[in-house]
Amino acid sequence: MEITLRLNAKFQPVHRFELEDALQEILEKTDRGEVTGGGTAQGITGEVEYCEIEMILNELKEDNVTWLTDLLNRMGIPKKSSLNGEGILVEVGTLEGLAYYSNGQELPKEVYETCDINYVIEQMEKAMDGIGRMYSYWEGPKYTGLYFYGTSFLEMKKRIEPFIAEYPLCQKSKIEQIA
Repeated sequence: MEITLRLNAKFQPVHRFELEDALQEILEKTDRGEVTGGGTAQGITGEVEYCEIEMILNELKEDNVTWLTDLLNRMGIPKKSSLNGEGILVEVGTLEGLAYYSNGQELPKEVYETCDINYVIEQMEKAMDGIGRMYSYWEGPKYTGLYFYGTSFLEMKKRIEPFIAEYPLCQKSKIEQIA
């Protein structure tokens, strides 16, 4: 049975591959199927809109779909993801998503020269310890997007707000809920 996992996730292909590899290993070990491919859909700006992972389950049985649903929810994928197949549409996912967009054009030149986006990532992950982490990123013409997924969008946002208010590179940034 062919089934597609549509991820409500802004993962670059390299980050989607990590999940594909983990799924492939589990499907092989349990003799339930295999990953056959995947893809990444981008919007007009080049920012990732969603990803897909295609799989074949060895048997068309409801308990295989239930098993896969439970597995994905335990692994931690973004809310509003779905499993789609012949006669199957199941919503999966337990994680909420936070997109942080760093303004790459409107700050003073010295801010870009003296501040570091890697420091931003480090401090945000430190603040989110235990509830979320960064999964992927995107570098656009005006903004750099950092994508965090975790147990609560509101809690992740609350924890990073003090750092955002203080660090010069975080000025004129924006935050959006993405899952």
